[in-house]
Amino acid sequence: MQPKPNIVHLPVYQPGKPVSDVKRELGLTEVIKLASNENPFGSSPKAIEAAKQELENISIYPDGAAVDLTNALAEHLGVEPDQLIFGAGSDEVILMIARAFLLPGDENITADQTFPQYRHNIEIENGVVIEVPLKDGTHDLDGMLAKVGPKTKIVWICNPNNPTGTIVTHEQVESFLAKVPSSVMVVLDEAYCEYIDDPAFPDGLALLKKYPNLVLLRTFSKIYGLASMRIGYGIGRPELIRSINQVREPFNTSRMGQAAALAAIKDQDFIDYCRKANAEGLKTLRAAFDRLGLPAFPAYGNFIMVDVKRPAGEVFDALLRKGIIVRGGHKYYPTHIRITVGSAEQNAKVISALEAVLQEIPVQV
Repeated sequence: MQPKPNIVHLPVYQPGKPVSDVKRELGLTEVIKLASNENPFGSSPKAIEAAKQELENISIYPDGAAVDLTNALAEHLGVEPDQLIFGAGSDEVILMIARAFLLPGDENITADQTFPQYRHNIEIENGVVIEVPLKDGTHDLDGMLAKVGPKTKIVWICNPNNPTGTIVTHEQVESFLAKVPSSVMVVLDEAYCEYIDDPAFPDGLALLKKYPNLVLLRTFSKIYGLASMRIGYGIGRPELIRSINQVREPFNTSRMGQAAALAAIKDQDFIDYCRKANAEGLKTLRAAFDRLGLPAFPAYGNFIMVDVKRPAGEVFDALLRKGIIVRGGHKYYPTHIRITVGSAEQNAKVISALEAVLQEIPVQV
């Protein structure tokens, strides 16, 4: 049996190293995972309780259309229910968009260092990936616009960008959308948008009212702390959402996930707390990097990418031996690591560990 020839070269997605594996392999009793941009403060107690209650219905299929969650989220966002589609994480919505719209040979424009699932799903559908280099770690929208041609089907913009954490502004995105042909879909991935209170950050929902070719991606995995529940969603014009819905698998989100997300929406006090605590954590990490003379990209989500001036793989391994899991291995940033913002205690430990590691590994010239 032979697989499709266009997938044989695709890498299998590598998540952050599990805590249990690190403990077992290195004989450690305490490990701090700051590699997958999870919420260190967990999730709303209301969401946890709602998920527990749904365990009584574990033998019954979930609502395939997620009607209650759809209605609640539509009200929260100020959109219509038929503008929403849910997936098992926003990465499944990426998969569905690619499945619904891409034909072999269709061109897709992305940044050269961004969330890898765009490229992954484009290539599964035999699409063509056109990468535009980041400029100072930020999407080069002018460069991306210059690559738009008659074969362009989708432009993918991760904002804040993962892994660099940078943003493009409302003004920049609107100027870009005004120039992109209406036949080209623009996917604006806003997985970390709830962390941001900067007025320059795009108002995606306002842009959606003006540009029918725009689709927004968001998730309950990050600030809502429901990563294991696998609930993400897309927002777009009803006609686009209907097309994406036509390729959605039945019952693709669980009863527990839907219930937890529904309860989480209603606990915005928890979201406010996480946003403020994350801002304090970013401030602490930035101050430490400045003191250590390590340049870092401006960070807007719940992670920060810092240049440790040493091979990222060596720093990753050294931190791992100290019980700290971060993220490295970024092709175009070989001396950078990405660190999730943790709790105050976790941030202090990662700074201490990094200081020690910097003493052990010589600076790369």
